Amino acid sequence: MAAAQTISIDFTLGSRRLLSVPRQLANWAFTLEDVLAGTPPEAPPSGPDGLRVLSAPTASLPYVAAHFPGYVAGGRQDYRRHYIDMGQGFSEYMAGFSGKTRSTLRRKARKLADEAGGYTVSEHRTPAEIDVFLAAALPLSAKTYQARLLDAGLPDTPEARQIMLAAAEADRMRCFLLHAGGEAVAYLALPVTGQTLVYAHLGYDPAWARLSPGTVLQMDALERLFDEARYRWFDFTEGDGAHKEMFGTGHAACSSLVLLKPTLGNRTLLGARAGFDAGAAQAKALAQRSGALGRIRSLLRA
Repeated sequence: MAAAQTISIDFTLGSRRLLSVPRQLANWAFTLEDVLAGTPPEAPPSGPDGLRVLSAPTASLPYVAAHFPGYVAGGRQDYRRHYIDMGQGFSEYMAGFSGKTRSTLRRKARKLADEAGGYTVSEHRTPAEIDVFLAAALPLSAKTYQARLLDAGLPDTPEARQIMLAAAEADRMRCFLLHAGGEAVAYLALPVTGQTLVYAHLGYDPAWARLSPGTVLQMDALERLFDEARYRWFDFTEGDGAHKEMFGTGHAACSSLVLLKPTLGNRTLLGARAGFDAGAAQAKALAQRSGALGRIRSLLRA
């Protein structure tokens, strides 16, 4: 079993993290294959403070909680876990889109090519190729708001690099860079677990955002990956979003949460987090009604 990790219990407002409280937690992660097969992975031993449950089927949460009686649950997020069924050809996959969506995807690629004077996509699999990928992708990731505000960009640590290189050595890593205007402007990193490609990291230079480089890169990469005819699933992992919904062919109701040992400190922390989230939800609803939500999101990302 993996050792416990330092996991942050975050207080976030939109795309900005306001406060982070560390806890030593074990990870209990459900792969897409676990979810679709209905076979939960073995529960890990608890970390010093408890554990983090990642992408468990929502219907299985009573089963999850039963393994750690008395633990306090909190920070729960419910979402549709989108995925692509790759047990078909690329042309069949594309046929699943509406004519309007296919036209939009082609138009985005043409617009990027026209305004940038063309673009190329490079694929990176071997350890040497992953080194090249990281040399371009890490500085690019540092520009994204996910990295600046949430520490959620492409990880830049010796440990993370070694994990990627080891996966590449075992032919379990697929990475892509989109190059335009003489530079890398978008990246996509996909570890391979079993028969599944895992959507680990996608990012792009904010200066190119209006040309949809992430969408263009996703489409190009998918065509190449379908042509490999090696994979059964493409897992968009936890969290919802328009990008995932558009490219996905199915979804499963999943949840992520933490289960903490019932100490006074942990109860206080999760109570404060629940109160904060409730207040943020009320503020978001008010902003939606007033029409100010878009402006507030832009300010939070600044």
